[in-house]
Order: sequence, then structure tokens, then C-alpha cells
Amino acid sequence: MKINAVFEGGGVKGIALAGAVSAVEQLGIGFHQVAGTSSGAIIASLVAAGYKSEELKQIIEATPFSTFLQRSRIFDTKLIGPLARLFIKKGLYSGEALEHWIYNLLLAKGIRTFGDLKHNQLRIIASDISGRKLLVLPDDIAQYGVDPHRFLIAKAVRMSTSIPYFFDPVVIRKAPDKRLPGESFPQQFVYIVDGALLSNFPLWLFDTPETPALDKMIPTIGFQLVGRGEGKPNVIYGPLTMMKALFSTMLDAHDERYIQEVNRFRTIKIPTMGISVTEFNITEEHSLQLFESGQKATQAFFAKWKLTDYKQKYMTHVNRKTRTSQELHQ
Repeated sequence: MKINAVFEGGGVKGIALAGAVSAVEQLGIGFHQVAGTSSGAIIASLVAAGYKSEELKQIIEATPFSTFLQRSRIFDTKLIGPLARLFIKKGLYSGEALEHWIYNLLLAKGIRTFGDLKHNQLRIIASDISGRKLLVLPDDIAQYGVDPHRFLIAKAVRMSTSIPYFFDPVVIRKAPDKRLPGESFPQQFVYIVDGALLSNFPLWLFDTPETPALDKMIPTIGFQLVGRGEGKPNVIYGPLTMMKALFSTMLDAHDERYIQEVNRFRTIKIPTMGISVTEFNITEEHSLQLFESGQKATQAFFAKWKLTDYKQKYMTHVNRKTRTSQELHQ
């Protein structure tokens, strides 16, 4: 059996998603299409590139995530440096190290662009804060005059993981034929940040109005990270720590209330033991705990899961959405 998988974002907590992938493989389930936001986009891209769970575990164990927090020495002086960087670059840290890291991992599998994958095999969520809209990459990058097939997956991942004010936004300039008449020079640039701003858990992405026959149905399963970081309050000393607290709270706030009861039949809830979104100095012990949490939650979910039950509940879900849509247009 194969599934469409949707991986929720959650910063460093995304390590638990690798554990979930491990459990899926052990159960003999394959991935058809995958999608994700933020750290979920990292896992989705690696799965699409062909990485297996054991490789993902080795990558996690070998990666010092604190190295992603890069900024030049000129911006590293106490207080003044970070504030100056925020003013000039619009982020505390550059996202280049993360982009370079994921680029090399994908390249090791012979993957660079979305054109190197099957059509719709991978979809990544980002937020265009200039145009105030959600982006589903790679297709939506065409709005700015960029060829989706030639678009770098690593660039899309960087867009989706750019936590506002924590990492620099990704800035792209619209192609000449995509600019509106009379647009000023600054208006030609688009700022793209973390997809979690608009859709941290895009479970809707693979939904279709038609319900296929049971033998042709590819179920969509969402992997959601739950647990906000209780017991680890954000300590605020000044504007920088307040800003980090603001956005870590924003990302953590996508809790189980986001998932309506009708969607629980296709959502695996993975406890994250109070790990913070921006805890890039995570210990090896906590990293392993997250990985194992993803494994256990996924195994427990599929132990009770049946395709026939899924189809029945999916049909109920689709019919409810159709009725709601019709009522809104009456």
C-alpha cells in the first residue's frame, strides 16, 4: 500500500517526523506523494528524493543544528549587532547554511530541481507576505516568472523554513512580464517566509471532489506535531527575546484544535515532549526521544487503521465540505 503524506512544520521538533517515516517503512507502506511545511518540508523533500529512514536517522545524528544559526561577525556583537541585522537583513540569522545543507543532501541522490522528480511528487508550502497569499511550490512560483520544473527544491525548503525575523526572508524579483504597469522598483520584489504563517498542516492538499474506488484509493495521512513546550517558558529580556518568543508561540499554537473531528481519522498525533520550535541546540538525548516518539505514535495509529474505514470517513468528509461550499454560495 502507498499513502500521500503531509508533514506538519515545527522547527527542530521535525526530528520526530523522521521517526514516523521509519515506522511507515517498517510497516511496509510506501509514499506516493508527499508535502510539508517548514521542517515538514525538509522531511518531505528527503523522502521524495529517496532517503530511507535509517539514512534520515544518521543525518539527524550527524547534524549540529546550531550551525544553521549563522551571521557574520559584524552582526554578532552583543545586542547592537542582532538589532542592526534585523534592520538591514530582516532576520536574526541567514538561512543560507540550511539551504546549502539540504541542497547537498538532495544532490547526493541526484536531485536538484522539482523537474528531477515525478509530477506532483513533492509539494512545499510557503507564505508570500508581499502579496499576502499562500504558495504551493513548485507550481505557484510560476506567478513570478520562474519555471517550476527548474526551481531548486533547496530554495523552496529555505522559503518554507524561514521563520519570520528569526531567519532572513527569501527575496525574489518578479520577471519583467509578471510586473504590473507602474510598479516601482521596490514593488518588483517579493518577500517569502515560513509557510506555517498560513498553513502549517496542509492536510487539504491532496483532497479531490471525487472518491476513487477502494482498490485505487491512495489515502492521505497527516503527521502532526503536538505539545507546545509547557514547562519551558519563553524568558523575555528585551526586544530580541520577545520577538523570538512571539514567533515560537505562533508556530507552537497550531495545536490539536486545528484538526477538526472529521479529520482525526487521517491524522497521526506525535508528542514532542515540550521541545521548542527554535531549540537548535537540542541534545542528542532529546533528539533520539523525538525520533522514537514519531515511531511509536505512527505504529499505534496504523495498528488500528483500516482502509475501508478510511474510505467511509473520507466520503463523509468530502460530502460535508461540498454541502458547506454549497451553503456559502446560496
